[in-house]
Amino acid sequence: MCLPFKNIKAGTLGKQRKSYAALLGFVILLSLVVFGCDRSPDVLPSNMAAAREAKKVRKELRETITKIEPFFKPMAKPATSDWLAAYNEPGQTFEQYLDADPTTPTPVRHTIYILPLGSFNSKQKKVIDAAAGYLEVFYDLPVQLLPVQKLNATGSNVRQNRTTRTRQVRTGYILNDVLKRTLPNDAAALIAFTADDLYPDETMKYVFGQASLAERVGVWSLSRLDDNTGEQGFLRRTLKIAAHETGHMFSMRHCTKYECVMSGSNHLAETDRRPIDACPECTAKICWFSDIDQAERYERLEAFCRIHGLREEADEFGRKAAAVKAGGV
Repeated sequence: MCLPFKNIKAGTLGKQRKSYAALLGFVILLSLVVFGCDRSPDVLPSNMAAAREAKKVRKELRETITKIEPFFKPMAKPATSDWLAAYNEPGQTFEQYLDADPTTPTPVRHTIYILPLGSFNSKQKKVIDAAAGYLEVFYDLPVQLLPVQKLNATGSNVRQNRTTRTRQVRTGYILNDVLKRTLPNDAAALIAFTADDLYPDETMKYVFGQASLAERVGVWSLSRLDDNTGEQGFLRRTLKIAAHETGHMFSMRHCTKYECVMSGSNHLAETDRRPIDACPECTAKICWFSDIDQAERYERLEAFCRIHGLREEADEFGRKAAAVKAGGV
C-alpha cells in the first residue's frame, strides 16, 4: 500500500541543460529591463540556442519512449482490492511532469541518503545494502548509507495492529519529526528504512511506505515484504518499494498508463505484479533529471541484476538497452 500524494511544490530543475531552460525567461526579462526593447546580439542568440537544445532533448526522450513500449504491459482494469479500484488517479505523462516544475536533484542537492531506523536482522541488513545499490544505478545519483538510528516513537505516534498484534509507527512522525529535522543540505532525498510496520492515520490498516512530492523525505517498511516469499522475492519487493518511494520524492506521481514500478499498490500480490523498472513515461522523467543516456542506464541496471541473481530482470534490461541503441524492438 502506497499513499497518493497531492502537494507538488515548485522545485529546481536539475543539471545544466535544464538550468539553461529555466533561466531563459529571467535572462530575457533582464535584458528588456536593462536595454529597453533592444535585443542584445550577444545574449539572445545563446538563449535561443539553449531553448532549442532543451526542446531537442525533450523531443529525443519522447521518441525513445516508443522504443521501449513493447516491454511494458498497459494497465489493466483493476481488481476489486487493487489500488486504482480505491483511488481514481489520472496518472502523469512525461510532459505533464515537466510542466509541473518538479522537485529534482540539483548540482547542490545531488545525494540520496538512506537512514536505517530501528533494529534489523542480517537478512534485512543485506536487502537494505542491495536497495542502496539499486537506487544509485536506477536514479544515477550517489547514495550514502547513514549509521543506524533508534526509532523512539511513543504515545500517539504508535499503535498496535488489531489483526497482527504488531507495533505500528505513524509515518507522519518519521517524516516530520525525524527526517525533516535531519535533512542534509546536499540531499536530493533522505529515505528511511524501518523494520517496524507503518500506518498513516486511523483510516488505513497499514502502508508499505510514504514520501513527500516536495519535501525530499520518505520512509518505507520491510515489515511485510518477506511474507510468503523467498530471498529473491524479498529483494524484488524491496527494490520496487525503494524505487517507487524515491520517485515520489522527485515529484513523480503514480503511473496509471502501464504496469510500472511507479504504479500504486494496495497489497503484496499487486506489488508482485509490478516490474522493478519504470515505464516509458516514467523512464523519460528519470533520464531528464539525471541526464543519463538511456541505453547506458539499462546496461548498468542489467549488471546490477546479474550481480544479485535477478536473471530474468537482467535479461530484459539487456534487451531494452539493445532496443534503444537499435531504434526499437
